[in-house]
Amino acid sequence: MRTLQLSGITASHSSTPVLHGIDLEVAAGTTTAVLGPSGCGKTTLLRVVAGFMRPDSGEVRVGDHVVAGPGVWVAPEKRGLGYVAQEGNLFPHLDVAANISYGLPRRERRTRAGVGDLLELVGLSGDLARRRPDQLSGGQQQRVALARALARRPSIVLLDEPFSALDPELRMATREAVAAALAHERATVVLVTHDRAEALSFADQVAIMHDGRLTQVGPPADVYRAPLDRRSAVSLGEACFLPGVLDNGVVTCALGALPVPDAAGSGPCEVLLRPEQLRLGEPDASGRVAEVTRTVFYGHDALVVLRLDDPLEDSAGPVEVSARVLGDEAPPVGSRVSVRVVGAPHVVTLEDARLP
Repeated sequence: MRTLQLSGITASHSSTPVLHGIDLEVAAGTTTAVLGPSGCGKTTLLRVVAGFMRPDSGEVRVGDHVVAGPGVWVAPEKRGLGYVAQEGNLFPHLDVAANISYGLPRRERRTRAGVGDLLELVGLSGDLARRRPDQLSGGQQQRVALARALARRPSIVLLDEPFSALDPELRMATREAVAAALAHERATVVLVTHDRAEALSFADQVAIMHDGRLTQVGPPADVYRAPLDRRSAVSLGEACFLPGVLDNGVVTCALGALPVPDAAGSGPCEVLLRPEQLRLGEPDASGRVAEVTRTVFYGHDALVVLRLDDPLEDSAGPVEVSARVLGDEAPPVGSRVSVRVVGAPHVVTLEDARLP
Protein backbone atom coordinates (compact mmCIF):
# COMPACT_ATOMS: atom_id res chain seq x y z
CA MET A 1 0.00 0.00 0.00
CA ARG A 2 1.20 3.49 -0.82
CA THR A 3 -0.03 6.99 -0.08
CA LEU A 4 -0.81 9.58 -2.73
CA GLN A 5 0.04 13.20 -2.08
CA LEU A 6 -0.61 16.26 -4.24
CA SER A 7 0.97 19.60 -3.36
CA GLY A 8 0.19 22.91 -5.07
CA ILE A 9 -0.98 21.33 -8.33
CA THR A 10 -1.95 23.74 -11.10
CA ALA A 11 -2.84 22.73 -14.64
CA SER A 12 -4.19 24.33 -17.81
CA HIS A 13 -5.86 23.36 -21.07
CA SER A 14 -4.69 25.49 -24.03
CA SER A 15 -3.52 28.24 -21.65
CA THR A 16 -6.88 28.22 -19.82
CA PRO A 17 -6.30 27.53 -16.09
CA VAL A 18 -8.21 24.49 -14.85
CA LEU A 19 -6.63 23.49 -11.52
CA HIS A 20 -5.65 26.09 -8.95
CA GLY A 21 -3.27 24.96 -6.22
CA ILE A 22 -4.64 21.52 -5.37
CA ASP A 23 -3.43 20.00 -2.09
CA LEU A 24 -4.68 16.51 -1.31
CA GLU A 25 -3.43 13.50 0.62
CA VAL A 26 -4.89 10.00 0.27
CA ALA A 27 -3.77 7.66 3.03
CA ALA A 28 -2.56 4.19 2.11
CA GLY A 29 -5.38 1.68 1.74
CA THR A 30 -8.15 4.28 1.82
CA THR A 31 -10.57 5.66 -0.76
CA THR A 32 -11.01 9.35 -1.55
CA ALA A 33 -13.89 10.57 -3.70
CA VAL A 34 -13.39 13.85 -5.54
CA LEU A 35 -16.92 15.24 -5.88
CA GLY A 36 -17.97 18.11 -8.09
CA PRO A 37 -20.05 19.18 -11.09
CA SER A 38 -19.08 18.54 -14.70
CA GLY A 39 -16.32 20.85 -15.86
CA CYS A 40 -14.90 21.59 -12.41
CA GLY A 41 -11.55 19.87 -13.10
CA LYS A 42 -12.05 16.40 -11.60
CA THR A 43 -10.90 14.41 -14.62
CA THR A 44 -8.01 16.81 -15.24
CA LEU A 45 -6.84 16.11 -11.69
CA LEU A 46 -7.00 12.36 -12.28
CA ARG A 47 -5.10 12.70 -15.57
CA VAL A 48 -2.34 14.63 -13.81
CA VAL A 49 -2.03 11.88 -11.19
CA ALA A 50 -2.03 9.15 -13.84
CA GLY A 51 0.65 10.92 -15.85
CA PHE A 52 -1.50 11.56 -18.94
CA MET A 53 -1.05 15.30 -18.44
CA ARG A 54 1.78 17.40 -17.05
CA PRO A 55 0.93 19.90 -14.31
CA ASP A 56 1.99 23.50 -14.74
CA SER A 57 3.34 23.52 -11.19
CA GLY A 58 3.23 21.51 -8.01
CA GLU A 59 4.24 17.99 -7.06
CA VAL A 60 2.68 14.52 -7.26
CA ARG A 61 4.13 12.00 -4.84
CA VAL A 62 3.33 8.26 -4.90
CA GLY A 63 4.57 6.68 -1.71
CA ASP A 64 8.08 7.95 -1.15
CA HIS A 65 8.65 8.86 -4.80
CA VAL A 66 7.98 12.11 -6.65
CA VAL A 67 6.45 11.21 -10.02
CA ALA A 68 5.77 14.77 -11.19
CA GLY A 69 7.33 18.01 -10.05
CA PRO A 70 10.03 20.55 -10.87
CA GLY A 71 12.54 18.70 -13.03
CA VAL A 72 10.84 15.33 -12.44
CA TRP A 73 8.54 13.43 -14.77
CA VAL A 74 7.79 9.70 -14.51
CA ALA A 75 5.97 8.12 -17.46
CA PRO A 76 2.44 6.78 -16.79
CA GLU A 77 3.41 3.13 -17.28
CA LYS A 78 6.14 3.44 -14.66
CA ARG A 79 4.01 4.95 -11.90
CA GLY A 80 2.49 1.66 -10.80
CA LEU A 81 -1.07 2.98 -11.02
CA GLY A 82 -4.27 1.37 -12.25
CA TYR A 83 -6.74 3.48 -14.25
CA VAL A 84 -10.40 2.72 -15.02
CA ALA A 85 -12.08 5.11 -17.46
CA GLN A 86 -15.77 5.98 -17.62
CA GLU A 87 -16.47 3.72 -20.62
CA GLY A 88 -14.10 0.91 -19.63
CA ASN A 89 -12.26 1.06 -23.01
CA LEU A 90 -12.23 -2.70 -23.53
CA PHE A 91 -10.89 -4.25 -26.74
CA PRO A 92 -14.03 -5.31 -28.66
CA HIS A 93 -12.29 -8.13 -30.59
CA LEU A 94 -10.89 -9.84 -27.48
CA ASP A 95 -12.78 -11.99 -25.01
CA VAL A 96 -12.93 -11.16 -21.31
CA ALA A 97 -9.92 -13.26 -20.34
CA ALA A 98 -7.79 -11.70 -23.10
CA ASN A 99 -8.86 -8.20 -22.11
CA ILE A 100 -7.78 -8.86 -18.54
CA SER A 101 -4.53 -10.57 -19.48
CA TYR A 102 -3.60 -7.52 -21.55
CA GLY A 103 -3.07 -5.75 -18.24
CA LEU A 104 -0.49 -8.36 -17.20
CA PRO A 105 3.24 -7.95 -17.78
CA ARG A 106 4.10 -9.03 -21.32
CA ARG A 107 5.83 -12.24 -20.22
CA GLU A 108 2.68 -13.37 -18.38
CA ARG A 109 0.11 -12.62 -21.08
CA ARG A 110 0.58 -15.89 -22.96
CA THR A 111 -0.08 -18.04 -19.89
CA ARG A 112 -2.79 -15.71 -18.53
CA ALA A 113 -1.61 -16.59 -15.04
CA GLY A 114 -3.87 -15.12 -12.41
CA VAL A 115 -6.73 -14.22 -14.79
CA GLY A 116 -9.02 -16.76 -13.14
CA ASP A 117 -8.39 -15.24 -9.72
CA LEU A 118 -9.14 -11.76 -11.05
CA LEU A 119 -12.36 -12.95 -12.68
CA GLU A 120 -13.47 -14.50 -9.42
CA LEU A 121 -12.49 -11.35 -7.53
CA VAL A 122 -14.84 -9.18 -9.62
CA GLY A 123 -17.61 -11.80 -9.77
CA LEU A 124 -17.19 -12.84 -13.41
CA SER A 125 -15.95 -16.43 -13.22
CA GLY A 126 -17.23 -19.30 -15.36
CA ASP A 127 -18.13 -19.07 -19.05
CA LEU A 128 -18.13 -15.26 -18.91
CA ALA A 129 -14.37 -15.40 -19.49
CA ARG A 130 -14.98 -16.47 -23.11
CA ARG A 131 -17.46 -13.71 -23.96
CA ARG A 132 -16.64 -10.56 -25.89
CA PRO A 133 -17.46 -7.12 -24.43
CA ASP A 134 -20.57 -6.74 -26.63
CA GLN A 135 -21.97 -9.87 -24.96
CA LEU A 136 -21.74 -8.32 -21.50
CA SER A 137 -23.88 -5.84 -19.61
CA GLY A 138 -22.53 -2.38 -18.85
CA GLY A 139 -21.85 -3.36 -15.25
CA GLN A 140 -19.99 -6.50 -16.31
CA GLN A 141 -17.85 -4.49 -18.72
CA GLN A 142 -16.85 -2.13 -15.91
CA ARG A 143 -15.87 -5.10 -13.74
CA VAL A 144 -13.68 -6.41 -16.56
CA ALA A 145 -12.04 -2.98 -16.83
CA LEU A 146 -11.36 -3.04 -13.09
CA ALA A 147 -9.91 -6.56 -13.28
CA ARG A 148 -7.60 -5.43 -16.09
CA ALA A 149 -6.49 -2.44 -14.01
CA LEU A 150 -5.79 -4.74 -11.05
CA ALA A 151 -3.86 -7.28 -13.14
CA ARG A 152 -0.54 -5.57 -12.44
CA ARG A 153 -1.38 -5.37 -8.73
CA PRO A 154 -1.19 -1.55 -8.59
CA SER A 155 -0.98 0.00 -5.16
CA ILE A 156 -3.10 2.98 -6.30
CA VAL A 157 -6.23 2.74 -8.46
CA LEU A 158 -7.82 5.74 -10.22
CA LEU A 159 -11.53 5.56 -11.11
CA ASP A 160 -12.87 8.14 -13.58
CA GLU A 161 -16.66 8.12 -13.05
CA PRO A 162 -16.77 4.40 -13.88
CA PHE A 163 -20.43 3.92 -12.89
CA SER A 164 -22.05 7.02 -14.40
CA ALA A 165 -23.30 5.32 -17.58
CA LEU A 166 -25.11 2.55 -15.67
CA ASP A 167 -28.76 2.55 -14.62
CA PRO A 168 -29.33 3.16 -10.87
CA GLU A 169 -29.87 -0.46 -9.79
CA LEU A 170 -26.94 -1.77 -11.82
CA ARG A 171 -24.79 1.14 -10.66
CA MET A 172 -25.31 0.23 -7.01
CA ALA A 173 -24.58 -3.46 -7.54
CA THR A 174 -21.47 -2.73 -9.61
CA ARG A 175 -20.24 -0.16 -7.11
CA GLU A 176 -20.56 -2.66 -4.26
CA ALA A 177 -18.72 -5.35 -6.23
CA VAL A 178 -15.93 -2.94 -7.16
CA ALA A 179 -15.61 -1.68 -3.58
CA ALA A 180 -15.31 -5.26 -2.31
CA ALA A 181 -12.63 -6.10 -4.90
CA LEU A 182 -10.61 -2.99 -4.08
CA ALA A 183 -10.86 -3.67 -0.34
CA HIS A 184 -9.63 -7.20 -0.93
CA GLU A 185 -6.60 -5.81 -2.78
CA ARG A 186 -6.05 -3.19 -0.04
CA ALA A 187 -5.61 -0.61 -2.78
CA THR A 188 -5.38 3.14 -2.33
CA VAL A 189 -8.22 4.55 -4.44
CA VAL A 190 -9.19 7.90 -5.95
CA LEU A 191 -12.69 8.10 -7.43
CA VAL A 192 -13.94 11.15 -9.30
CA THR A 193 -17.72 11.52 -9.46
CA HIS A 194 -20.58 13.98 -9.63
CA ASP A 195 -22.89 11.57 -7.75
CA ARG A 196 -23.11 12.63 -4.09
CA ALA A 197 -24.59 9.31 -2.93
CA GLU A 198 -21.70 7.52 -4.59
CA ALA A 199 -19.12 9.78 -2.96
CA LEU A 200 -20.63 9.53 0.52
CA SER A 201 -21.16 5.75 0.47
CA PHE A 202 -18.02 4.65 -1.41
CA ALA A 203 -15.26 6.73 0.16
CA ASP A 204 -13.42 7.13 3.46
CA GLN A 205 -12.72 10.76 2.52
CA VAL A 206 -14.61 13.23 0.34
CA ALA A 207 -12.87 16.12 -1.44
CA ILE A 208 -15.34 18.68 -2.80
CA MET A 209 -14.22 20.49 -5.94
CA HIS A 210 -15.57 23.67 -7.52
CA ASP A 211 -13.96 25.69 -10.31
CA GLY A 212 -10.66 23.81 -10.07
CA ARG A 213 -10.29 24.24 -6.31
CA LEU A 214 -10.87 21.87 -3.40
CA THR A 215 -13.25 23.71 -1.09
CA GLN A 216 -13.43 21.06 1.65
CA VAL A 217 -11.84 17.69 2.43
CA GLY A 218 -12.85 15.34 5.22
CA PRO A 219 -14.72 12.19 6.27
CA PRO A 220 -18.15 11.87 4.58
CA ALA A 221 -20.15 12.44 7.77
CA ASP A 222 -18.14 15.55 8.66
CA VAL A 223 -18.44 17.29 5.29
CA TYR A 224 -22.15 16.42 5.12
CA ARG A 225 -23.00 17.73 8.58
CA ALA A 226 -20.67 20.74 8.59
CA PRO A 227 -20.07 22.06 5.05
CA LEU A 228 -17.93 25.17 4.77
CA ASP A 229 -19.96 26.93 2.06
CA ARG A 230 -23.32 26.84 0.32
CA ARG A 231 -22.08 25.07 -2.79
CA SER A 232 -20.50 22.31 -0.73
CA ALA A 233 -23.69 21.92 1.29
CA VAL A 234 -25.87 21.59 -1.82
CA SER A 235 -23.34 19.27 -3.52
CA LEU A 236 -23.88 16.78 -0.70
CA GLY A 237 -27.68 16.90 -0.46
CA GLU A 238 -30.78 19.02 0.04
CA ALA A 239 -30.25 21.82 2.53
CA CYS A 240 -32.34 24.48 4.27
CA PHE A 241 -30.65 27.84 4.94
CA LEU A 242 -32.16 30.24 7.45
CA PRO A 243 -30.92 33.57 8.81
CA GLY A 244 -30.50 33.50 12.57
CA VAL A 245 -29.01 35.11 15.64
CA LEU A 246 -26.56 33.21 17.83
CA ASP A 247 -26.30 33.89 21.56
CA ASN A 248 -24.70 31.71 24.26
CA GLY A 249 -25.00 28.41 22.40
CA VAL A 250 -28.58 29.01 21.22
CA VAL A 251 -29.56 30.15 17.73
CA THR A 252 -32.89 31.84 17.11
CA CYS A 253 -34.35 31.46 13.63
CA ALA A 254 -37.70 30.93 11.91
CA LEU A 255 -37.88 27.45 13.47
CA GLY A 256 -37.50 28.79 17.02
CA ALA A 257 -34.69 28.79 19.57
CA LEU A 258 -32.39 25.84 18.83
CA PRO A 259 -29.48 24.69 21.02
CA VAL A 260 -26.11 24.58 19.28
CA PRO A 261 -23.64 23.20 21.86
CA ASP A 262 -20.53 23.51 19.66
CA ALA A 263 -21.18 27.01 18.31
CA ALA A 264 -19.05 29.85 19.67
CA GLY A 265 -19.63 33.57 19.50
CA SER A 266 -22.78 35.62 19.12
CA GLY A 267 -24.54 37.77 16.57
CA PRO A 268 -26.07 37.23 13.10
CA CYS A 269 -25.42 33.85 11.55
CA GLU A 270 -26.46 31.38 8.87
CA VAL A 271 -28.30 28.24 9.98
CA LEU A 272 -28.06 25.04 7.95
CA LEU A 273 -30.52 22.20 8.48
CA ARG A 274 -30.86 19.00 6.47
CA PRO A 275 -34.45 17.94 5.57
CA GLU A 276 -34.16 14.75 7.63
CA GLN A 277 -33.70 16.91 10.74
CA LEU A 278 -37.26 18.24 10.48
CA ARG A 279 -40.13 16.28 12.03
CA LEU A 280 -43.76 16.90 11.11
CA GLY A 281 -46.87 16.38 13.23
CA GLU A 282 -50.32 17.69 14.04
CA PRO A 283 -50.36 21.45 14.71
CA ASP A 284 -49.84 22.02 18.42
CA ALA A 285 -47.70 24.00 20.81
CA SER A 286 -44.66 21.68 20.45
CA GLY A 287 -43.36 23.20 17.22
CA ARG A 288 -43.68 25.89 14.60
CA VAL A 289 -46.71 25.69 12.31
CA ALA A 290 -46.37 25.55 8.53
CA GLU A 291 -48.44 24.95 5.41
CA VAL A 292 -47.51 22.20 2.95
CA THR A 293 -47.00 23.86 -0.43
CA ARG A 294 -45.48 21.00 -2.44
CA THR A 295 -44.52 17.35 -2.15
CA VAL A 296 -41.87 15.57 -4.21
CA PHE A 297 -42.48 11.81 -4.06
CA TYR A 298 -39.49 9.45 -4.47
CA GLY A 299 -41.16 6.17 -3.47
CA HIS A 300 -39.33 5.16 -0.30
CA ASP A 301 -39.37 8.76 0.91
CA ALA A 302 -40.72 12.19 -0.01
CA LEU A 303 -39.54 15.79 0.24
CA VAL A 304 -42.20 18.06 1.73
CA VAL A 305 -41.89 21.80 1.04
CA LEU A 306 -43.32 23.98 3.83
CA ARG A 307 -44.14 27.66 4.23
CA LEU A 308 -43.65 28.68 7.85
CA ASP A 309 -46.09 30.84 9.80
CA ASP A 310 -44.80 33.86 11.71
CA PRO A 311 -41.25 34.19 10.37
CA LEU A 312 -38.77 36.43 12.16
CA GLU A 313 -39.65 40.11 12.11
CA ASP A 314 -36.73 40.96 9.82
CA SER A 315 -37.48 38.17 7.32
CA ALA A 316 -37.87 39.44 3.77
CA GLY A 317 -41.11 37.59 3.04
CA PRO A 318 -42.32 34.01 3.60
CA VAL A 319 -39.79 31.43 4.83
CA GLU A 320 -39.72 27.99 3.20
CA VAL A 321 -38.03 24.82 4.44
CA SER A 322 -38.09 21.19 3.29
CA ALA A 323 -38.62 18.06 5.38
CA ARG A 324 -37.87 14.47 4.42
CA VAL A 325 -40.48 11.90 5.45
CA LEU A 326 -41.37 8.31 4.61
CA GLY A 327 -43.13 8.09 1.27
CA ASP A 328 -46.46 6.97 2.70
CA GLU A 329 -46.40 9.62 5.45
CA ALA A 330 -46.28 12.72 3.25
CA PRO A 331 -49.08 15.13 4.25
CA PRO A 332 -51.30 16.48 1.44
CA VAL A 333 -50.64 19.85 -0.15
CA GLY A 334 -52.54 22.60 1.65
CA SER A 335 -52.54 20.87 5.02
CA ARG A 336 -51.07 22.47 8.11
CA VAL A 337 -48.47 20.73 10.24
CA SER A 338 -46.20 21.40 13.17
CA VAL A 339 -42.45 21.43 12.52
CA ARG A 340 -39.77 20.63 15.04
CA VAL A 341 -36.01 20.14 14.74
CA VAL A 342 -34.05 17.09 15.90
CA GLY A 343 -30.31 17.27 16.33
CA ALA A 344 -28.17 20.38 16.29
CA PRO A 345 -28.14 22.67 13.25
CA HIS A 346 -24.89 23.73 11.65
CA VAL A 347 -24.23 27.40 12.36
CA VAL A 348 -21.67 29.74 10.81
CA THR A 349 -21.34 33.32 11.97
CA LEU A 350 -21.53 35.90 9.21
CA GLU A 351 -18.10 37.20 10.19
CA ASP A 352 -16.66 33.94 8.83
CA ALA A 353 -18.25 34.70 5.45
CA ARG A 354 -18.24 31.00 4.59
CA LEU A 355 -21.95 30.72 3.80
CA PRO A 356 -22.41 33.80 1.58
